[in-house]
Amino acid sequence: MNPIIKKALLPLIILILSFNFNSLADNPDNFSVEYPQIIVAKISHTIKIKTNSDLLNQIKTDSIHVLINGINTPYQIEESILKIKYKFKHKEIVKVQIGEFVESQEINPIPLWLSILPPLIAILMALSFKEVFSALFVGLFSGTLIIYSYKGTSIFIAFFKAIFAITDTYIINSVNDSGHISIIVFSMLIGSMVTLISKNGGMQGIVNILSRYANTARSGQLVTWLLGVLIFFDDYANTLVVGNTMRPVTDRLKVSREKLAYIVDSTAAPVASVAMITTWIGIELSYIQSATVQINVTESPYSIFMNSLPSRFYPFFTLAFMLFLIYRGRDFGPMLKAEKLARQNHITKQDPNIQKTNGDNELEMAANATPRWYNAGIPILIVILGTLAGLLYTGWDTTMWADTSLGFGTKLANVIGASDSYQALLWSSLSAVLAAVALSIGQRILSLQETTESLLIGFKTMLTAILILVLAWALADITKDLHTADFISNALISINIAPQLLPALTFILSALIAFSTGSSWGTMAILYPLILPASWYLSHSIGMSDEESMNIFYIVVSAILAGSVLGDHCSPISDTTILSSLASSCNHIEHVRTQLPYALSVGGVSIFVGLIPAAYGVSYWIIFPAGIISLYAIVHFFGKKVED
Repeated sequence: MNPIIKKALLPLIILILSFNFNSLADNPDNFSVEYPQIIVAKISHTIKIKTNSDLLNQIKTDSIHVLINGINTPYQIEESILKIKYKFKHKEIVKVQIGEFVESQEINPIPLWLSILPPLIAILMALSFKEVFSALFVGLFSGTLIIYSYKGTSIFIAFFKAIFAITDTYIINSVNDSGHISIIVFSMLIGSMVTLISKNGGMQGIVNILSRYANTARSGQLVTWLLGVLIFFDDYANTLVVGNTMRPVTDRLKVSREKLAYIVDSTAAPVASVAMITTWIGIELSYIQSATVQINVTESPYSIFMNSLPSRFYPFFTLAFMLFLIYRGRDFGPMLKAEKLARQNHITKQDPNIQKTNGDNELEMAANATPRWYNAGIPILIVILGTLAGLLYTGWDTTMWADTSLGFGTKLANVIGASDSYQALLWSSLSAVLAAVALSIGQRILSLQETTESLLIGFKTMLTAILILVLAWALADITKDLHTADFISNALISINIAPQLLPALTFILSALIAFSTGSSWGTMAILYPLILPASWYLSHSIGMSDEESMNIFYIVVSAILAGSVLGDHCSPISDTTILSSLASSCNHIEHVRTQLPYALSVGGVSIFVGLIPAAYGVSYWIIFPAGIISLYAIVHFFGKKVED
């Protein structure tokens, strides 16, 4: 061969011999694998695989298979994308193979037990240092630091990414939700309404009217309890309206802000969770239906809801327990100390977490105003009646309403259950603000400029509380991404128990999840589809009949809801707990500390006197009197008299 040709061919031969044919197998043009951004060990995650059209056709015809670490893996095809469910148990190299093509990647999943740390750190810090901002922020940071520490970066880079993710990911996502924004706007509008009806003398007019019936600390608390029960249709409206309306009355009667916050908080969710026509019922019916579909139960969700009402012990017992405390004039624990200080006129006028912006005169009546109850009564009635009207309007179903087989109560409950509570609250609160503006300007109590300034002051007084809400929502998103609820659920559900003990265990599990996440609705969303089918199968597994299994099923339905309300009451990161502190102008951590012993006491009675006996078939005619007697005994033996 010509030497010149040899010299020319030699580099080409070397290039061919040195070519890595495996690179063809790793060619990303054949397929690409997309892993979840956050991977937690022992949790089922979805792996997405995008392939070219030729490879996809071969997969559809089963001429080639999808292998993960050498194992033939089932998949679903959605819009030309393969979706595979996979559990990452530990740090490993995941090898995805389709035919002769291979893609590998090292995955280091977050251990599931670490998911409990962010809410636990936030809760412990809040209770220890009595400062909720830093507690929520540190809880958020611990969560983001855990996430980025397992993304394969150095601890230095993970540290800064974790800080930035608090704002650019979780805080932004927490407000990028129509429901959350609705709560923020509603809270601001209620704040403005309260400021305006205080300036125009309406609030003082209501105080003067209520003074006829609330002339002692006991009667003042009783009026507050009654208002909380009457505003039954929504817990947010209940909290903000009752707290802001009754605060001047209870202050005058030397009732502590902590006691006011407790009554407000404990008549909000408990009443809304048991009333048959509330904003809660729609979401609850949808969760029940999602569970009944899994087990082929033909009973309607509303019928299940009605049958579960008698076993909702915690809400009913909470309302009764408050009445005993008020009637006997007794308290115990931190609440006793707060009440004694209040009777000595040591009432905290300002929550350090909810600062006023322009001094202490923001809610004082204008100099030229005359106290007239209707200047506040009309806007408050508009909030109440307007919310009910909005619920009916947004949930109206002509076909269902024309169904003669349904009773009036069922129709009304279904309409409100299908309504948009956020729209109803926004419409009613805006209407109330406009009515307050018209009353103030129309009677020449305030000028247009003074009215506008009062509205802006109302907005600003809510700012700090809204920041707390946003941080709490962001922390809830962290717990969702880290699957905190799964950790708690797996830890408790793995215990092999008798079906009769499942309602009590479910109640505790629900309370723990709500306490950790600060969300009763989020807890229900997690547990209803998980626990309800489990209760059905567990009951049948030991030979129970359908009727016996359904009895356990009803009680478990109640246990999930009641437990989520208990956990929500105890959690310092709960939005309703925060709103109760806000509406009562009570120090948030003090509200949690003083309410906690009461909530746990009622929770204990609900378990041992209510749920366990009910699951074993004890009649409700026995359980409720026994529970009432137990609660009265707690107040009698542990409570101490608070002198007026």
